[in-house]
Amino acid sequence: MMAGMGYLCCCTCQSVESGLGIWKCERRMRKSDYEALAQFRYKLRLFLRFSEDACQTQGITPLQYQLLLQTKGYPDRQWATLTELAERLQAKHHGVVALVSRCEVLGLVQRKSSTTDLRQVEVHLTAKGERYVEKIAELHKAELRALPDFAAMPVLHPLRGDQQ
Repeated sequence: MMAGMGYLCCCTCQSVESGLGIWKCERRMRKSDYEALAQFRYKLRLFLRFSEDACQTQGITPLQYQLLLQTKGYPDRQWATLTELAERLQAKHHGVVALVSRCEVLGLVQRKSSTTDLRQVEVHLTAKGERYVEKIAELHKAELRALPDFAAMPVLHPLRGDQQ
């Protein structure tokens, strides 16, 4: 992985940057490294395919679901700003504005001017948006519980049935 950019090297060496901007590790990639990466990407793709199908079955796009989920799941409040959503979706601000507009037309979200910073626009879920995100999130939760590789990830521990 890239050292110096918030990532750790895959071993204990000190990674250095080549003249081409590529980070090199002193330890060469082994066949098992490639197999592990390929297996991870395969499992991730299986889950993403499930997610795409679940969203389409419910009548919204995966990106619309991601917007609803990131709005509902934003830490410590029930809404998020356009800027925060752009970060969480890893999208350009203008793209998120267009996505919010499409979701607004569908009655899934509502924009509100911030009461504390008039430059900010808050995105809130409507009752319809709440119903969609709850239904689709339940489907995702059940799917993740069925995948032990994902269920073992610490970030997903709150989804376990034995924890509240």
